[in-house]
Amino acid sequence: MLNSLWFILILDFGNGPPVEAFLRLMNGIGFCSGRVEVLHNGIWGTVCDDVWDLTDAAVVCREMGCGNAIEAKSFAYFGEGSGQIWMDDVNCVGNEFSLMFCGTPGWGTHNCVHSEDAGVICEAFIRLVNGINSCSGRVEVLHDDQWGTVCDNGWGLTDAAVVCKELDCGKVIEAKSAAYFGPGVGPVWIDDAQCTGSEASLVNCTSTKWGIQSCEHLKDAGVTCNNVKLVDGSSECDGRVQIRYNEQWGAVCHSGWDLADATVLCRELDCGDTAELKEYVETSGQTSMDELACTGNEFTVQDCPFTGWGVSSCLNGLHAGAFCQTTVRRVVVRIVVKAEIGVNVNDPDIKNKLLDMMRHVVESKGKYSVNWRSQPDEQVFHQQRTATDRAKACRRVN
Repeated sequence: MLNSLWFILILDFGNGPPVEAFLRLMNGIGFCSGRVEVLHNGIWGTVCDDVWDLTDAAVVCREMGCGNAIEAKSFAYFGEGSGQIWMDDVNCVGNEFSLMFCGTPGWGTHNCVHSEDAGVICEAFIRLVNGINSCSGRVEVLHDDQWGTVCDNGWGLTDAAVVCKELDCGKVIEAKSAAYFGPGVGPVWIDDAQCTGSEASLVNCTSTKWGIQSCEHLKDAGVTCNNVKLVDGSSECDGRVQIRYNEQWGAVCHSGWDLADATVLCRELDCGDTAELKEYVETSGQTSMDELACTGNEFTVQDCPFTGWGVSSCLNGLHAGAFCQTTVRRVVVRIVVKAEIGVNVNDPDIKNKLLDMMRHVVESKGKYSVNWRSQPDEQVFHQQRTATDRAKACRRVN
């Protein structure tokens, strides 16, 4: 009989209850797909794909709290793991509560390498429907084996950001309301989601309850997420370019990569209006785009011409990257204020009201920040000299 010592990791996903985790899915699309990894002796390791099948995958999906198993993946479909290979020849009956209860030769007993790491694709908690790509659409969630919608009461960017993160769709662009992507059918499952933004899943956000009868489908919530990002850099505005295609992230070849392409990217990511070009040595990961040829006026990188999706490799062996930043321009504006005789525009109450009004006007015209510069006498406003005063001053100088 094999004696095993079990370690249970307690994870706290946002506002949801703590989850006992023996299992996790890595490098997949969202929360319910990826490379299968298990925890043993406090160390995460992978599962070998020998005899790995849909029955085993079904146990994983159920343990993760996802829907039905869609596919059992082999040959490191979600990338190779590292470290230990804990399980091999997994033989689940199908009714096990956890993968740990399925038959194996024993912990760490295997004849595999990480190119044989097993994976799963489960039916997800959440999906986006009727959008222009897999990262935009009406939000739908799975509950009691039935898909339903989310009401837009209180729906905002923080809630939408959790959806984008859960679906591995990059940053949120917009939170949509009033059935922007069309009305759904069936139940309205969630109302007043109240996410903080730290949650791993929308179902962990505070909600009134499951199943809201007072909300109609004309109020179905939606999101638009950004399917482009920068990785491996110093910030989210620096690094290797990644484009989401066919529900997987891939690189952009450096061939043809120029400032016009990078400028469109930076603007799309809301990372500024200037860019520095970077290059990265090609890795074994997927490559999504090649020969990008933006003019600089496009709204998104995917609006630009390119040779095609899913190229096998880059000719020069390099991937595109960028460092984005905002150009700071300083503009000095001279403002003339007409005041009645006897009115002191430097009176604190009057001055502050005038400055607030001007700040509002300036900042409403774009992304400007306003700083007021006082004169040596510490006054902002000074009386304008008349032409006669200026003439007298000139005569005194002469």
